Amino acid sequence: MDRPGLLTERFEANRVRLRAVAYRMLGSLSEAEDAVQETWLRLNRTDAVTVENLGGWLTTVVSRVCLDVLRARRSRREEPMGAQLPEPSVVGREGADPEAEAVLADSVGVALLVVLDTLTPAERLAFVLHDLFAMPFDEIGAIVGRTPAAAKQLASRARRRVRGAPVPADAGRARQREVVEAFLRAARAGDLAGLLAVLDPDAVVRIDAAARIDAPPADAGRAREVRGASIWARQVVAFAPRLRFAQVALIDGAPGLIVAPRGALSRALIFTVADATVTRMEVIADPARLRALDIAVLESR
Repeated sequence: MDRPGLLTERFEANRVRLRAVAYRMLGSLSEAEDAVQETWLRLNRTDAVTVENLGGWLTTVVSRVCLDVLRARRSRREEPMGAQLPEPSVVGREGADPEAEAVLADSVGVALLVVLDTLTPAERLAFVLHDLFAMPFDEIGAIVGRTPAAAKQLASRARRRVRGAPVPADAGRARQREVVEAFLRAARAGDLAGLLAVLDPDAVVRIDAAARIDAPPADAGRAREVRGASIWARQVVAFAPRLRFAQVALIDGAPGLIVAPRGALSRALIFTVADATVTRMEVIADPARLRALDIAVLESR
């Protein structure tokens, strides 16, 4: 086999892993594909014969490419602007496959992608490479320009952010989560009876103005509060397609749901649970409020 053909074959053998690393770094399938392509271009500009561990070299390169993207993204967010631009992960791009990205986000865990987006670029890289791909800290340190000990600290800070503050594993907390999970199952299935079974008859739903996509002109810009589960439960069932990629998460210390198609947080549902039923649900879609939420990943049971 000629050298170019052999190099292509070896690169393709690593493509799936490289895309997995890049996607968890960037939270965008299209950007992940771009990072992998840039890695291929850099490989072609390198004398591959001198690379002893091609898999490790490629992982290092794609990580550095992703780190540059994250730093540029963070810089853009800090620039003052009249109107916030959409996140790269939700901007339609030529050749992008929204359905494939939504499925991939769901397989990775939308809650994880949402929380990763709150980390600094170096924290995100250290956590992803060490905790998700088992890369040693000396190699991570070389990528971010830190000592191995400093890289370990980056991953530790990120881990605390991802998992949230320790919460006592008492029966009440577990039961609250079960109620939220039952709510989600019933809503996804269009099971109105199942939904009403976990809602207090006098349950209140509060929907902020940004979440009211069908509000009449007279109510535009206003939040809405509705009391009575039987009144608004049907609207939840109608909302079921949007809950396809919702996931249970810890939101401001309480179990809730985050809706993050393609890994980009669009809504948060915060529940108040008493006597094994939902007594209140708040739907938040305002970008400023979403950014202020303390969201952590709930470990699978």
